[in-house]
Amino acid sequence: MKFNKLRQLFLVSALGLVVATLFSGCALVTVDYLFVATSASTVSGNSSACPNGEIETYAIDSQSGAIRNGAPQVCSGGTTPNVLAVSPGHQHLYVANQVDMNIVHFSIADNGVLTKKDSITLAAPATAMAISPDGNTLYALSGSTTATLSAFPLSSGAIATTPAAQVSLTIPGNPDDLVVPTGVAVLPSGNAVYATAYDLSSYNPGGITTSTAVPGWIYGFTIGTSGALAPTPGSPYTAGVKPSGVSADPLNSYIYVTDYASNQLIGYGVYSGYTLNFLLNGPYKSGGQPTAITVDPRGRFIYVSNSLDSTVSAYVIDLATGTPSAAVNTSGSQLNSTDTQPVAVAVDPALGRFVYTANYLGNSVSGFRLDPVAGTLKPNQATPYPTGIHPTAIALVPHGNHSQQVVTP
Repeated sequence: MKFNKLRQLFLVSALGLVVATLFSGCALVTVDYLFVATSASTVSGNSSACPNGEIETYAIDSQSGAIRNGAPQVCSGGTTPNVLAVSPGHQHLYVANQVDMNIVHFSIADNGVLTKKDSITLAAPATAMAISPDGNTLYALSGSTTATLSAFPLSSGAIATTPAAQVSLTIPGNPDDLVVPTGVAVLPSGNAVYATAYDLSSYNPGGITTSTAVPGWIYGFTIGTSGALAPTPGSPYTAGVKPSGVSADPLNSYIYVTDYASNQLIGYGVYSGYTLNFLLNGPYKSGGQPTAITVDPRGRFIYVSNSLDSTVSAYVIDLATGTPSAAVNTSGSQLNSTDTQPVAVAVDPALGRFVYTANYLGNSVSGFRLDPVAGTLKPNQATPYPTGIHPTAIALVPHGNHSQQVVTP
């Protein structure tokens, strides 16, 4: 009898230990995969494997937002990867390589593993990419002194070699001016696409200027049933001095543009015919040299990476007017420190609770926890996280066990 009681006690203790172990193991639950484009990096310690560029994969912990190594790194398919884009279904990743002027397509497995599929080569390097909401079109903005917006059909993720539509972005009244393309965004409805660019002939710090034209512009195009691109009424619209990033809210109501040269955020309302008009009381102050912008999946908050200050600016969107107002942080500061020179910013799609930046000179990713009520940010555990050399872009996909967070404001 005594032996049976001891045996029962042992079994209970053993089961308790197993349960505790299981709960401990379940504490690290991956909620998203984060992809980072880096230059002059290595794969698995082999310096000759990807000396010119790779895509690194990290897993995001659902509780803390901390990132850890995920699937093995892969070569980017070219030299100096500078742009990443993910398909709406999160099954495909597109990588633009600046030196090779190509776009490489990778499939994304449920465990975050990337597999190279196909690629296309452009006439000039891509500076920005966006995927249509239906996943059937890749919009590539390319050029260094001329700007071209191309719409490439996608078939099961594969990129067509010939664009369905292609338009040149020129400066009104100054068709021969040098144009530098910077950003592209598609409305969530899929009915319009917007691209930003600036006039190098009129804005060239430290260089020669040959034009007195307005330097900053945003171009709007409606998307036809066959993929044709037609300028929206009044396009292009002025956009400060040096627009650097562009993003749309999830309700197709507002477009936001960062102005690198003027340290500001510019807001537009989307009206009939997808024309743009400035929001009231704008533009809005940002940190120093804003480089990128993202709107959270709920459409309530805006986050801007500031490369000069090494910070992230947070804004709350007034849903009635679209006006972004600064979200006061719990520490009393409206700016949140990152590692050195953040050049990209993104919000996790699974929960919409974490914000990340790619820090070019810091060789790292910085992470923050997003307060879903106030929009304020708090640094994640152990941030910043080291990456390969010179990260230029980040992209996130939800883990297979989590759907994308979309909540109507």
